[in-house]
Amino acid sequence: MKQPPRPSITNLPLSPDEERKRRMIKYSVAMGVRIVCLIVALIVGWPWGAIPLIGAVFLPYFAVVIANVGAEPHEAEAQRPGNILPMAPPPGERRQDTGEKPEDAGRQEEDS
Repeated sequence: MKQPPRPSITNLPLSPDEERKRRMIKYSVAMGVRIVCLIVALIVGWPWGAIPLIGAVFLPYFAVVIANVGAEPHEAEAQRPGNILPMAPPPGERRQDTGEKPEDAGRQEEDS
């Protein structure tokens, strides 16, 4: 018989500081590639230098998109304790299940 997976602290998402650090590293690497593209475009010359120059123009957009991609899906499986514990049905549904009349219904019948 399989038991349901137990939540653990390793299922929690990254802390905001750690996530920010990872995003900054991704963005810095992309901007480093952009600098290399600019230097290569200056060294190579016009006809072939246009290719790395185009890469240097469009790379900031992709760097921002890549840096802002969220955490990996398996890292963000945090569960609330309320999802783990069985919840009782609302009081109104419990009365209907047992066949008892709500207190207000008896009062309305007496007033009529």
